[in-house]
Amino acid sequence: MSGPEIIARPDLDAVLAEDKTKELIEEFEAEAKTRTFTGAWDAFVTSLAVGTTLFALYFAAAGAEIPFVGIQLVPSFVLFGQTITTPQIYVMIFLSAILVLTFLLYPMHPRFIKRVNVVDLALVVASIAITAYVFLNFESVIYRVNSPNEWDFTFGVIAILTVLEAGRRTIGWHLPAIGIAAIAYAYFADFMPGPFRGPPKNLDDIVSNQYLGLDGMLGTPLQVAATFIILFTIYGAILDYTGAGKFYVDLAFALTGRRPTGAARTVTVASFLLGTVSGSGVATTVTLGSITYPMLKKAGHDRESSGAILSAGGIGAVISPPVLGPAAFLMAGILGISYLQVVIMAMMPTILYYLGILLTIEVDARRLGAREIALDAPGFWWLTKRYWYQYTSLFAIIVFLVAGFSTITAVFWSIVVAILVSYIRRETSLGPRKLVNALAAGTKQVLPVGATTAVAGIAVGILLQTGLGLKISSLILALGFGNLIATLVVSGIVLWVLGLSLPITATYLVAVPTVVPALATLGVPLPAAHMFVFYYAVLSEVSPPVALSPFAAAAITGGNPYKTMMLTWKYALPCFLVPFMFTQPEGLAILWTGVSIPEAALASVSAAVGIIALVAGVGGYLLRPTNLVERIFLVVGGVLLVAPGLVADVTGLSLFGLAAASQLVRRARATAVSAA
Repeated sequence: MSGPEIIARPDLDAVLAEDKTKELIEEFEAEAKTRTFTGAWDAFVTSLAVGTTLFALYFAAAGAEIPFVGIQLVPSFVLFGQTITTPQIYVMIFLSAILVLTFLLYPMHPRFIKRVNVVDLALVVASIAITAYVFLNFESVIYRVNSPNEWDFTFGVIAILTVLEAGRRTIGWHLPAIGIAAIAYAYFADFMPGPFRGPPKNLDDIVSNQYLGLDGMLGTPLQVAATFIILFTIYGAILDYTGAGKFYVDLAFALTGRRPTGAARTVTVASFLLGTVSGSGVATTVTLGSITYPMLKKAGHDRESSGAILSAGGIGAVISPPVLGPAAFLMAGILGISYLQVVIMAMMPTILYYLGILLTIEVDARRLGAREIALDAPGFWWLTKRYWYQYTSLFAIIVFLVAGFSTITAVFWSIVVAILVSYIRRETSLGPRKLVNALAAGTKQVLPVGATTAVAGIAVGILLQTGLGLKISSLILALGFGNLIATLVVSGIVLWVLGLSLPITATYLVAVPTVVPALATLGVPLPAAHMFVFYYAVLSEVSPPVALSPFAAAAITGGNPYKTMMLTWKYALPCFLVPFMFTQPEGLAILWTGVSIPEAALASVSAAVGIIALVAGVGGYLLRPTNLVERIFLVVGGVLLVAPGLVADVTGLSLFGLAAASQLVRRARATAVSAA
């Protein structure tokens, strides 16, 4: 019997350099297209981006100690009488820097993409002015939050308008429209109907709280972006420029076998590993699709199933430890817990998600009759021997966190480690030009997130200040009739609607003051409520009728985008069910928090068996094709197994056992008949 067909694998660097790949990523990313500069403008933008990155690293290092010796790495210093590491000062400077870069890199309209115009320069001046005013008058303005003067009000209005415009340029008009609507509600609250009526806010108070307070645009979302998120984008950029992405793609090819499902399994494993570098579902989907679609096609997967495999794996990268999406860092900041706790909570849901994808792949491979295909790629041991140091990115952050470092310090030292180990081999080393480009990319990649968090801070601040968030929560509870399952369904629909027009980070932030209180009222622990919102915010990326990753995958495979989207939904089905597990009573065991190790282990095994049963029942294949009765047993048993509780587990396991026994009996009979 001949072995699998070996096909050539395109080089990752070549794929990333292709204009088509770049255009697809820009087209389907939530962010708009950016300008490409040359000459003096390029030097200026690169210098400002590198400076912002170094400033963020300095802020992280100012509180860092050299590991295991307890010596402070760098001191804080004073500029114009202000300590620049004062959190409010630092966040204002960070906001000014990202606004300037946003107005230079993101045009006000696609027709202005070729050059910077007068409007851009005016907004750049405004972005600098709003920070300079606070910086030079810090000791006095911080005491005028509730009694602003005319200059506070003027600069506050300018700040709000520039932030809203930055949000519009990077992620579209939907989130800024929500911000404007929130401000309008606060001012006209006494004209609102029914339960939404309330005492109006004075316009001076609205503006000053947004500009000078810590519950508006400078609130927790932007603070997290300026500290945690930018460090992770810097880390991702460093890993990207040191070739970690290429290494992980090769590692996925080396780890996956040459069985008929090898092609699809390769894509799934590569999505998980590459996602730790790219941090984007669309970028992961497009990059891997350009490399592996020929392999999926030759293996027998049609255009739509290939696109579904690519997009499901890509979006899974956003919810996978150790580096999750920006919303995960926001969750840690809002809950006041360590990022390590968030990583731990995400472990089992991620395992269940990828288990569901891999099992669905196995079922589809048998249904489609997939052929043995393999890419010509280096072996595992050759890769490990040559690039062993690239593995550090998988556990460096976790090691520093476990050692007791704060999240900021852990990421800072992980960045240092990534830079240092890159010099072990010449081809991965960060030479001066490559290092500058990596540092600049770290800031450029955070621009949309920075604008998103600043605009969301406006909306979230007003939702909290006016009590509108609690009123919406009450409406969600009323629609759910006070029942937990019904309220979870309503909450999922709310998140789905928000996700139709907002990126993941914005969806999460808007949902925190509206959806989370409703779930908490019904007894859902706050960590579980926030994880529910986080996961459904991520899943809005693959939910009809707007799904960026499936549409990007369809652009590569040439398949029907809507059919691809629906198939992706099928692959992602376990992740849609997992949040219902950990929001039930005793459901925290799935999140490995607040329970004993035996309880967490039992819940994890039960959920894993439940996912196996569900995939087999929905896909119609366990040990062999299933009949109707077996499929009913598997689906019902799977639902009971993923639901917390001993009675549900025993019943579900019994139904699963009956289906498996029926399969064994039928297979034995078929074998006996064929032997006769």
